[in-house]
Amino acid sequence: MYIHIGENQIVPSNDVVMVFDYKGASSVIMEEFLTKQKENIITLTAGEIKSIVITDQNIYLSPLATSTIKKRAEFVFI
Repeated sequence: MYIHIGENQIVPSNDVVMVFDYKGASSVIMEEFLTKQKENIITLTAGEIKSIVITDQNIYLSPLATSTIKKRAEFVFI
């Protein structure tokens, strides 16, 4: 199954490793991680980023709230 994570982007649900709040991710460790993975980062919005979706292949900066992505993921697994 697939999960829509914003801006016409879908990812296989089995590839999703983690989803978390963008504002809550401000730490030295997260900044270092994102800097090292910059070639794998895909920004899905020109507006406000609300969540970070980490998959096996890429890191997506999504305009959707983590709660929205969680609901969509739960729907997939029901």
